[in-house]
Amino acid sequence: MKGMGTVRKLHKSNKDNEVYYYYLKNGEKRWMYRHKYYDVLGKRKEKKESSFKTEKEALKALLEVKASLLNDQSKQVEYNQMTVSQWLDIWYETYNSGWEVTSRLQRKNAIKHQMKPLLGKFKLSKLDRTTYVREYINKLSKKYRPSTVALFHRLFKIAINAAVEDEIIPRNRFNKISIEQEEELDNFLTSDELNILLDVTKKHENITNYTFILLLAYTGLRKGEALGLKWKNINLKEKTVTVERTRDRYGDRPPKTKNSYRTFPIDDIVVNQLQVYQKWCIETKFAYGMKLDKKKDYVFISYQGGTPMGANTSKYLFERIYKQLEKDNIHIKRITPHGLRHTHATILINMGIPPKTIADRLGNTVEMIYNVYSHSFKELEDKAVVAFSESLASGAKIGAN
Repeated sequence: MKGMGTVRKLHKSNKDNEVYYYYLKNGEKRWMYRHKYYDVLGKRKEKKESSFKTEKEALKALLEVKASLLNDQSKQVEYNQMTVSQWLDIWYETYNSGWEVTSRLQRKNAIKHQMKPLLGKFKLSKLDRTTYVREYINKLSKKYRPSTVALFHRLFKIAINAAVEDEIIPRNRFNKISIEQEEELDNFLTSDELNILLDVTKKHENITNYTFILLLAYTGLRKGEALGLKWKNINLKEKTVTVERTRDRYGDRPPKTKNSYRTFPIDDIVVNQLQVYQKWCIETKFAYGMKLDKKKDYVFISYQGGTPMGANTSKYLFERIYKQLEKDNIHIKRITPHGLRHTHATILINMGIPPKTIADRLGNTVEMIYNVYSHSFKELEDKAVVAFSESLASGAKIGAN
């Protein structure tokens, strides 16, 4: 019983026969309640809580328990002393077998290194927004970038949503908390910067790396989607690419969402490069005593052995590219491999391509496109206002002449 390590004499309250008071060793008075009820299976149980400083607090807590039971919320009553740490253990042990390998590892690490250390001691049913922001979001913000904080926030919300679905708590108090991610706005290149990046890559990297970077930039593919492409997914005659899997260091698997399954067109620049690259792949595989199997083979292979391109290749590739740019005294914005996807989307938006077309191409929803690239749409709106004014001004001049 909370706050009662040893059995103490209980005295009934005059206000409710399930509320009691008792005395601590130092003589201080404390209050508690004990409520007997039947759970959903008809099993008799008792709910009790102690250490209240006033009779009013104990009575209020008792009434809340009774109200929950009347609303068929016996689980919330039974588990209202469960800590966040205890729930995270239950959540992970119960559901992890149904998660993808990457999701399982990501959530396991977040539970161990972020969620439990910062929030584990709090009662799941009592954790409020203010405490959550102060003890979790604010402390994470001192150590990590906003995008990383947003990731840990999203993972915790997934865990809490599971508790809501299990009827252990009534609602998720943290759904409407948003994390500002201003630095993500810089993770893209302008058209001129992209051309510089491609030129340096073509000049200093092997054909696999150049083709990989070109494809990401010209299609907006996610890195894992590009690594998961097989030659059967490339239709050079119809000039299309089909996404039906993603690949990383844990192997290949289906894409995360239905929207990720897609077929979209590619232009002649990409088609021509893929034709050249396919010929190189045939010659390279042959040199190692293998034949290119267009149905089974991945598109991107290493020039050393003809084996599938490594999942971490792009990370080291970008490091080399930016070192070469510094060596050549060329300064462009530093981005991540995922920044090529942002670059592709941003350029399309600035060209006035409809959001639905961009969403279909990237494998996103229209809503996500608006949310992620809101800054680009704002800039486009500003350009539209200026263009309209200039058009009217130009018309007025013509009329005056």
